[in-house]
Amino acid sequence: MTPTMTRTWETKQTDETRLVADVLKRAGFEQVDAYRYNSASIRLRVIDPRFEGIPIEKRDGMVEPVLEQLPERTQADIMTLLTIAPAELQQNPRTFRQCLVNLEFDDPSPSML
Repeated sequence: MTPTMTRTWETKQTDETRLVADVLKRAGFEQVDAYRYNSASIRLRVIDPRFEGIPIEKRDGMVEPVLEQLPERTQADIMTLLTIAPAELQQNPRTFRQCLVNLEFDDPSPSML
């Protein structure tokens, strides 16, 4: 990818999704990406080394209290929350499902809404 190319999800960012990312980054999460998938759904990806070896439920439990700082309407629209350890971005049999979900985040399918 060249520096001038924009990933598909980046074209879907809004002021609201940038706020979501900013709140999580200020809370110390290493990489946060967010975009509005459609009028009713925000997708959120948090990549942080602290997630290594931790079950998804506990990872979500680390992120969700921070999300409570957001307006209720924004919280209600977060339909996808991906919590990923950096090592999981490497495609191997153990992380294949996570790689597929991450690919959908990067290059979203067309929305039915």
